Amino acid sequence: CLLVSILRIFGSPKQIRACTRHRIRLPSLCGLKTISMVFRKLPGVSASGMGLRLSQKFVFLLFLSGLVTLCFGALFFLPDSVRLKRIFLSKTESQPVTVGSENDVREHLKKGAKDPEHLRGITSAKGETSTKLKALSRKPSVTNEAKTDKKDAGGEALEDMTLSRSKTESASKDEKVTSSSNQGANTDTSFDYNKFKKCLLKPPLGIEHGKPSDPQTLQRREKVKEMMKFAWDNYKSFAWGKNELRPLTRNGHIGNMFGGLRGASIVDSLDTLYIMGLMDEYNDAKEWVETSLDLNSNGEASLFEVNIRYVGGLLSAYYLTGEEGILDTLRIRVVFHVGLPWGDVLITIGTSWSWGWASAGSSILAEFGTLHLEFVHLSELSNNGIYTEKVMNIRKLLNKIEKPHGLYPNFLSPVSGNWVQHHVSIGGLGDSFYEYLIKSYLMSDKTDEEAKTMYYSALEAIEANLVQKSPGGLTYMAEWRGGILDHKMGHLACFSGGMVVIGADDGAPEKRQHYLDLAAEITHTCHESYSRSATKLGPEAFRFDGGVEATATRLSDRYYILRPEVIESYMYMWRLTHDPKYREWGWEAVEALEQHCRVEAGFSGIRDVYAQTVSHDNMQQSFFLSETLKYLYLLFSDDDLLPLEDWVFNTEAHPLPVVRKSCLQGEGGTHDKTTSE
Repeated sequence: CLLVSILRIFGSPKQIRACTRHRIRLPSLCGLKTISMVFRKLPGVSASGMGLRLSQKFVFLLFLSGLVTLCFGALFFLPDSVRLKRIFLSKTESQPVTVGSENDVREHLKKGAKDPEHLRGITSAKGETSTKLKALSRKPSVTNEAKTDKKDAGGEALEDMTLSRSKTESASKDEKVTSSSNQGANTDTSFDYNKFKKCLLKPPLGIEHGKPSDPQTLQRREKVKEMMKFAWDNYKSFAWGKNELRPLTRNGHIGNMFGGLRGASIVDSLDTLYIMGLMDEYNDAKEWVETSLDLNSNGEASLFEVNIRYVGGLLSAYYLTGEEGILDTLRIRVVFHVGLPWGDVLITIGTSWSWGWASAGSSILAEFGTLHLEFVHLSELSNNGIYTEKVMNIRKLLNKIEKPHGLYPNFLSPVSGNWVQHHVSIGGLGDSFYEYLIKSYLMSDKTDEEAKTMYYSALEAIEANLVQKSPGGLTYMAEWRGGILDHKMGHLACFSGGMVVIGADDGAPEKRQHYLDLAAEITHTCHESYSRSATKLGPEAFRFDGGVEATATRLSDRYYILRPEVIESYMYMWRLTHDPKYREWGWEAVEALEQHCRVEAGFSGIRDVYAQTVSHDNMQQSFFLSETLKYLYLLFSDDDLLPLEDWVFNTEAHPLPVVRKSCLQGEGGTHDKTTSE
C-alpha cells in the first residue's frame, strides 16, 4: 500500500492504468480512490492526473528519506546493536586491540574467547571451553603507519600503536634494549635493562633462588618443581605448540578463546620454568617463542586472555631475563571505543564487539579493568605514553559515573558509558578489576594515589554491602543483584584474601589489623570449601544458604579445573604473616592434586569434587602451569624469591616490576614521555 501511495503521488493516471491492466489491481487493493479523494481535498493540491506539484513532491520525498534514515540509524542505538554493526559496518569501524608481527600489523593497519563468566580460560566439567569467563583477559617500541584520519564508530580517530622490534647492542653487550619510535616523532625510546636492574631493591631470584633452610619445606618445594616438570614434559610430548594439553587422550587443545593464537601453555610457563631453575625446559620454550610464536591471527580472541597470558607472560619473561628475542615477539595495536574496549577482538582486522551473552552489548568490568599493569609497562618499554593514557581514560570514566552504594556493577556499556545492570561480584566478571587497583598503586612505587583512593573506597563499599558472616562463623563475599544478596561465593573470589592482605599496610593505620583479620577470615572460608569436599579440592562455587556452608549445592558448581585462587591467597598470607598453617594448607592441596588430578600424561581437572571416584575433564589448563604451581613453589620458598617490594603479579601470576621513575630518571631514564601521532 505504501508503494501504491507513492505511485499515486508521483505517477500519472496512465501509469496506474497500465499496472491495473497487468492484473496488479493497485487501486482496488489499496484503496487508491480513497487516497485520491483525500488529496483532492488538500488545499493547493492539483486534482489533475499529475498528482502533486514538483515542490510538494520534493518535500514529501525529503520527509520519506528522513524517516527511513531515522529508523535505520535508530538500530545502532539499541542495546544489542553490536550484531547489526558487524553486518553493516566495515571491520575498521570498531575499536581494536591487535596483537601481531610488525609486518603483519602494517599490512593490516587499514583493516577478542567466545567463552564467557570471567575470562580465565574456564572449561566446563566436560573438558570443553565453557560459556563462563574468568574475570580479561592477560611489544615494545612504537611503529605507526602514517597518521590516519579514519574515524571509528564513535567518531574518534583510530590510533594504531605497534610495539616494534627491540634490539640489543650486542657489540657492547650491555643488555640495553632499544625500541623504535613513532613515525614523525624524533625521540629516544631506548630502554636500558641495566638501569632497570639497578632500580630493584633485591635480586629477583634471591641469594640462593629462594631455597628454604627447613628440610621439610625444601622437600615440598622440590615436589612442586617435579609436578611442573611432569606437566611440562607431557605437554611437550603430546601438545607442543597447541594451547593446552588433553592428558587423557594425549593430544593438544587449541580452543576459541585465543582467536587462533597458539602456544598459550608455552608463554604462560616461561617465567615459571625460569623461576624454578628448569633451564633446559625454559630454553625450549624460549626458542619456540622466538621462532614459532605468531601473534597474528584471523580469529576472534578474548582481549582479557590475550593481555594477561600473552602480553603479561612475555613482559614478565623479558624483565626476569633480559632476553631481547622474547621482546621481539611482542606487538600490540590499541584502539578503544569511547574510552572502553569490548571483550571480543578480531585480531588481524582490528574490530571488536561485546560477548553475545553479555547484557545489552556491554563490556565486562573485569575485562576492561584488567589492563592497567601490562599497559603501563608497554608504555615504559616503548617510551610511548599512549598505552598508559588508554587505561587512565578508563579510570576517568569510572570515576565520573555514579556507582550504586559505591559498588561497581559488572556490566558497562562502551557506547553510553553507563551501567547496564546492577550485578556486583568479587568473583567472576568483577574480580581482577579490584586486584588491579591495589596492585597499580603498589606497582607505581606507591605514587598512584588515584588507584589507592579507588581501591579503598571500593573495599569499604564491599564490606558494607557484600561481606557476610555465616551462622557457623565463616566470613564470605556474597553477590549483589540490585540490592538483593545472593549468598554464593565463587572459587574465583577466593583471590580476595590475598588482595586484602597486600593492601593492609597502606590504608588507614587504625584499620591495618582489621584488614589482616578480614584477609585471614576470607582465606579460612576458602580453605573450608576445600576441606569439606571428598577430594579436599574446592568447587567452582559454594553457598551459604539452605542449611549448608562453604559447600556447592548445585551439580553445575561442583567441578574443579586446577584453579589457583585459594593457593594464591595462601602464598600472600604466608608472605605477610608467616603463619605456618598456610604452608600446611598448601601442602594439603599438593597432596589432593597428586591423588585426584594427576593422570598418566599430565594433570586434569575433575567434574565433581564431592565424588569418591573422580571423573576427569581431560584438560591441563595453561594457568595451572602459570599460577597454581608457581604460587605453590613460592609458598615453599624464602621471601627473597621475587620479593614483594620489587614485584607485583598480574592476574595470571606473571611478575611485573615496580616502576621507580625517580630511580630511572635519576640515572637518565626518560620513560615518562608521551608521544603523539
